[in-house]
Amino acid sequence: MYTVDELNDRLIDLSFAEDIGDGDHTTLCCIPEEAMGKSKLLIKEEGVLAGMRIAREVFHRFDPTMQIETFMNDGDHVKPGDVPMIVTGKVRSLLQTERLMLNIMQRMSGIATMTARYVKRLEGTNTHVLDTRKTTPGMRMLEKEAVKIGGGVNHRIGLFDMILLKDNHVDFCGGIAQALDRCAAYQKAKGLHLKVEIEVRSFDEIRQVMEHGGADRIMLDNFSVEDTRKAVEMIGHRFETESSGGITFDTLRDYAECGVDYISVGALTHSVKGLDMSFKAC
Repeated sequence: MYTVDELNDRLIDLSFAEDIGDGDHTTLCCIPEEAMGKSKLLIKEEGVLAGMRIAREVFHRFDPTMQIETFMNDGDHVKPGDVPMIVTGKVRSLLQTERLMLNIMQRMSGIATMTARYVKRLEGTNTHVLDTRKTTPGMRMLEKEAVKIGGGVNHRIGLFDMILLKDNHVDFCGGIAQALDRCAAYQKAKGLHLKVEIEVRSFDEIRQVMEHGGADRIMLDNFSVEDTRKAVEMIGHRFETESSGGITFDTLRDYAECGVDYISVGALTHSVKGLDMSFKAC
């Protein structure tokens, strides 16, 4: 399994290969090799800054001689006109790294901004906002990093670091008890100690989980606000609780006030708008 740094390196290499191919002929035809310059990252929209760390990696991986001066950090609130960093180096390098850096930072900052908005909506409750696996292929680590920068909580990173028995798993196994039994047997055989979450669709399935045991968290899938409140009372504090499915920004707090521990929000990563910014010569 790759480390986070190795995945980031592979993403950067693939992205440069995709964008530059056999050469940036526009830059190569008009910019002398020895030309030096500076470019500034210019914020054009209010939000939460994210991606400064990976931006430095993009610049240094392409050209280790590039010099980066930073004035702001990931997680900072930004507004139009802010300049989080100035980069000095070969003009060819500035031009060839511009788009990849902006693509990453705009998306990460958009995710952090969206997450911060959801987190603020839950102020005063004990409920945490979770992300999901509904991420851009290849960018999951960066998108989940952006969620954390915005104040949210990462759910599982992938299929390897937590067991989540969803409705299809339960149905293919033949029921709640069978799915939990197979899960326990598998973990014992493999010497694993992964956290176990199970999705339920009815009060009857909640009762089955509570009677059987073997789970750490119960996911209430597509429950109404009223039914969520009843489910939380029924479960007590025997299991962690998570609401998922059909929850919007407008109904988010209603679910939180039912007392659930977590609310998972796919919109944090699957339909976010990038934060507007540019990289201009200075």
